[in-house]
Amino acid sequence: MSIKEKAKKIKLIGTDIDGVWTDGTMYYSPEGDFMKAFSTYDGMAVQIAKEHGFDILIMTGENSEMVKRRAEKLKIEKVYLGEKEKLKRLKYICSRFEYSLDEIAYIGDDINDLEVLNEVGLSGMPSSSPILNEFSPDIITKKGGGEGAFREFVNYIIKFK
Repeated sequence: MSIKEKAKKIKLIGTDIDGVWTDGTMYYSPEGDFMKAFSTYDGMAVQIAKEHGFDILIMTGENSEMVKRRAEKLKIEKVYLGEKEKLKRLKYICSRFEYSLDEIAYIGDDINDLEVLNEVGLSGMPSSSPILNEFSPDIITKKGGGEGAFREFVNYIIKFK
């Protein structure tokens, strides 16, 4: 099936955060606090995707208050922090919200995303992913993590929808 045909089926767009919405860097203060920098382009992508009728899902292995706050600001309801078994969670989401795996697009960047990337209808990775030699997604964004990779992924899906 072509990427265009796969994109036409998509109803939910899922995303990892670190390495996709961020460049993967975590900044720590001497007190142990840490910060992340998010691309505003990716935030706008959420609004654009919703306007086109897509649901949004965040699944990240990190249990980060900053990600929670970012999701709240963007009014993303399906947010799973500290997720160690992403495929299991995704299958739960499919059953709870009546999606099939081929109706889900997912962009991730590292080995903890591989199971999901292998199962979804449309897979994506930012060009900065360290595992591009281990997995060939449907879409490789020109933008790296933290540079608007999620926005580029969303735009690509919308283009074919």
